[in-house]
Amino acid sequence: MNPWNSAAAEQQLQRTRRDFLLSSASGVGAAGLGALLSGDGLLGPQMAVADDAMGGAAASPLAPQSSHFPGKAKACIFIFMAGAPSQLDLFDPKPKLMELHGQKMPESLLKGVRFAFLKPDTATLMAPTERKWQRHGECGMELSDLLPHIGQCADDICLIRSLHSEQFNHHPGQLLMQCGRAQFGLPVMGSWLTYGLGSESQNLPGYVVLTAGRGSSGGATLWQSGFLPSTYSGVLFRSQGEPVLNLANPDGLPPSLQRKGLDVLREVNSRKYATMHDPEISSRIASYELAFRMQAAAPELIDLSGETPQTLEMYGVDRKDPSGGGRGSGGSSTYSTFARNCLLARRMVERGVRFINIIHASWDHHSNLDRELSWNAGMADQPIAALIQDLKQRGMLDETMVVWGTEFGRTPLGENRNGRAAVTGRDHHPYAFSMFLAGGGVRGGQVYGKSDEIGWGVAEDPVHINDLHATMLHLFGLDHLRLTYRFQGRDFRLTDVGGHVVEPLLA
Repeated sequence: MNPWNSAAAEQQLQRTRRDFLLSSASGVGAAGLGALLSGDGLLGPQMAVADDAMGGAAASPLAPQSSHFPGKAKACIFIFMAGAPSQLDLFDPKPKLMELHGQKMPESLLKGVRFAFLKPDTATLMAPTERKWQRHGECGMELSDLLPHIGQCADDICLIRSLHSEQFNHHPGQLLMQCGRAQFGLPVMGSWLTYGLGSESQNLPGYVVLTAGRGSSGGATLWQSGFLPSTYSGVLFRSQGEPVLNLANPDGLPPSLQRKGLDVLREVNSRKYATMHDPEISSRIASYELAFRMQAAAPELIDLSGETPQTLEMYGVDRKDPSGGGRGSGGSSTYSTFARNCLLARRMVERGVRFINIIHASWDHHSNLDRELSWNAGMADQPIAALIQDLKQRGMLDETMVVWGTEFGRTPLGENRNGRAAVTGRDHHPYAFSMFLAGGGVRGGQVYGKSDEIGWGVAEDPVHINDLHATMLHLFGLDHLRLTYRFQGRDFRLTDVGGHVVEPLLA
């Protein structure tokens, strides 16, 4: 034996022992510190997940998590009307605008304002002359004649007339509404919520997306998880046919063989996770297992045969599309698809899904406003009202937040872009617009905030989109300042560097 080699080997052995003891001590200390911080709610959910004895991922990333404090809401159905409905024709009556119809707006209000298409030099004020307004419920909430069914839910609704944004084009505005900032690569609201709370559902995703109409400007960026692990992304469902594309086994693959293959994948991925501790590997394991369970759960979910005829009629599931859909139509069954989506959202909440996004496009009415807005409102009014009423009669509304939202509003000025002979629509308008919420701890039967007498800007109680997000998270028991994720050396949150809880919105 070479003595020099023996001495070198002994030195290497001693170094290895020291390294082992040092790293073990550090690991035990870090584990203890992590447990203390997690118990105090100072670590994000992804840092609180421990490894099992074999070194694999111990728990699903979507396992239920504790909130920062007791919350009233358990699930959210966010109905996103992409394209921006006209608040002046639906939610915010303006008698003064009727008086000033056809007149020029003061130049002082137009100074420095950017429009998508409108030419401010020749634009004139345009009142919703075709609309009639009616008070609803004990609260006396005024809504347009285009929303008679939603009007029946007025005492459960909190209507905000003072939303404002900085973005006047669709995709940036949609990113701001969904992500808290108009920037690519950020997690959306549904991802933040499932990251913070996990999901009660074992057999369906924690975050599901349902679409109708022609498709939104933002596309899949409106349900991305950004820098969060991909398990928190929205999963796009179809309301008919195969719920998720490629979910069913191909012909000739029996479930037993599929199960064996998944077991091998889990073992390989668990070994990789034990080495890399990459949360994306944990997401991969969870996704394979969830897809396996969804093969039975998803078809049962979209099977409406167990619903009563009265329920199907209440939602309007069998309605046919009228003519004149324009930009709101995505084919020959938009009315039916949207109604099914609303009913499916209720069924998902019953099965523990945390966040459901119902997206319909488009409400971008630069022209043909009266005809196409009437078509879209007719599509949305009955099913949304049915959803609120259905949740309430089942005792689910108190813990389910229903939100009607959009990226911005429409101008009180009629659009006059070049080449248009008549003013028949409205341009984009981020300075004052309307949304409403119901259930989930929201104080219904109230109108919060006020726009000015022509609907140009906010006159009272402004609510920024970051404020809306902070309030929604609060109702789920989450402090928007503490719900963070560290990425590239910075702690990110849904509300970015803004946001405050709007206390009057809370029941």
